[in-house]
Amino acid sequence: MSDIWSLFDKIKKTEKVSGPPEYIIVGLGNPGKDYEKTRHNTGFMAMDLISDKLSCHIDRLKFKALTTTAELCGHNVLLMKPQTFMNLSGEAVFAAMDFYKIPLEKVIVVYDDTTLDVGKMRIRKKGSAGGHNGLKSIIACCGGDDFPRIKIGIGKKPEGWDLADWVLGKYSEEDLKTLQGMYENSFEAAKLMVSGKLDEAMNKFN
Repeated sequence: MSDIWSLFDKIKKTEKVSGPPEYIIVGLGNPGKDYEKTRHNTGFMAMDLISDKLSCHIDRLKFKALTTTAELCGHNVLLMKPQTFMNLSGEAVFAAMDFYKIPLEKVIVVYDDTTLDVGKMRIRKKGSAGGHNGLKSIIACCGGDDFPRIKIGIGKKPEGWDLADWVLGKYSEEDLKTLQGMYENSFEAAKLMVSGKLDEAMNKFN
């Protein structure tokens, strides 16, 4: 009997939410198999876990991105994985913001950060791009940096390495296991953030 109720619960979760999204949660990365499990696709991998938790699939091509809508803590959210390649991520984000009239402060960006060790996460209310090309594009296209973000550590570039080679390199299996906990935390942080508890999320996960 419990299996039947579990099935009903899953069906309910996968039903399309009604009404326009109130928030956007966007994970940054590059499309294509060549970039799977690379450090620069950390945002995509976090979004995969978030969508799994919400029993949905980010598979609808819209706004130059793969998207889906879901309910998170009583709020309709648009989940996005831009397909523009990292340097043009802002085009997808702006298109969705403009269509749904969502303010920048309700756009949550999940991405990789080279200043944090693997297994570390930091939440910020706003800030500069910090050299991240995906953030540079969002700031340029959307007209500001006043958006919350979830930064997931990928480790500092080793001495002698080119930055592009480092961020486009594949994760080790050990790192992938470590990051699973960070993706879980990013989901919990997003729940607090869409509930208006950004400070609580910062205090809990920073």
